[in-house]
Amino acid sequence: MSAPEALLFDFGGTLDADGLAWKERFRRLFAEEAGGEAAGFDRAFYDADDALVGAVPAQLPFSETVRLLAQGVAEKLSCPEAAGRVAERFLADAGRSLASSRKVLERLSERYRLGIVSNFYGNLEAVCRETGLAPHLTTAVDSAVVGATKPDPRIFRAALSALAALPGEAVFVGDSLPRDMAGAKGLGMAHVWVRSGEGSPCCPGDRVIGSVLELPEVLP
Repeated sequence: MSAPEALLFDFGGTLDADGLAWKERFRRLFAEEAGGEAAGFDRAFYDADDALVGAVPAQLPFSETVRLLAQGVAEKLSCPEAAGRVAERFLADAGRSLASSRKVLERLSERYRLGIVSNFYGNLEAVCRETGLAPHLTTAVDSAVVGATKPDPRIFRAALSALAALPGEAVFVGDSLPRDMAGAKGLGMAHVWVRSGEGSPCCPGDRVIGSVLELPEVLP
């Protein structure tokens, strides 16, 4: 990996958790708060998630986004009483990770141009402001705004353009092999995988970390 000029990050599962996607975190919390693994959880989550894409106000904050998603999942699982508890626990966990990520981004912004590329709902910029990430970013690219989702190269190119960087001048940091790593690989962009648990990286020699806290140690 040559010395990059820009760093791009995924949001959910990367900056707000140590490599664990929203679906898996919601799965665990609903199992604990609603009394066991619910049949059809994946479908319930995907349906609730899809319903928010492009349908929320651009200024909707992170906290309300999580609550809406929790409510949507809970309704589909017929356990509406669990929604509030799941949302509050999710936000508490995410808040701790985001506090650590803010410190890392502040440090990295002294050396690199930073951006976020996320499959989100149309309110990513507001979320970055609420969570304190915005002051350290040059751009935050939201799939619902640009009309392309990872691993589509168009969403990565939008971020690279905003950062005035070529793919070979940037590194992507994310937790998803099929979306983050595959998308970056398709553009010839170096990538760092935030891994939770076991698994093999997509490319020989890839950097693998357990948290963005470790990122400064693996960058040239």
